[in-house]
Amino acid sequence: MKGKSNLEKELVAFIIENKDDFYRLAYSYLKNSNDAVDILQDSIQKALSSKDKLKNEQSLKSWFYRIVVNTSLDFLRKQKKITVVDEETIELFSPGHDDHYTNIDLERSLESLPTKYRTVIVLRYFEDLKIEEVADILQESPNTIKTRIYKALELLRIKMI
Repeated sequence: MKGKSNLEKELVAFIIENKDDFYRLAYSYLKNSNDAVDILQDSIQKALSSKDKLKNEQSLKSWFYRIVVNTSLDFLRKQKKITVVDEETIELFSPGHDDHYTNIDLERSLESLPTKYRTVIVLRYFEDLKIEEVADILQESPNTIKTRIYKALELLRIKMI
């Protein structure tokens, strides 16, 4: 019983210490400060109620990032703001040479990426996480994350031309 209260205290301290990072992550998905705050509150509640599932205290960071990412994605699915796009559709709409928007800013380009690509870019470059941490958060292999980052950067280059 004593260990659980220590874990809960550590979890709360960790969340408070990194709340700005978690808010920014949620906001990067939702683009609305009220929704981002709601997601953060839901994520904290989920973390506290499932803290016993945390097997290793060293993985606290990636565990909580995963909760925020999944809660954000669940919210977007419920709001029907997400559309699943397959590889053929991406290729069809990303020919590169037909792109007429020469001054698209990074944020708009990121928003247009399919979720699986946007997620790796946000976690790796905006949250400054290592590839291994991104892989842990998304429960994928580091090689899969490297491939997604490469593809996402390729798609961003096409959109930014």
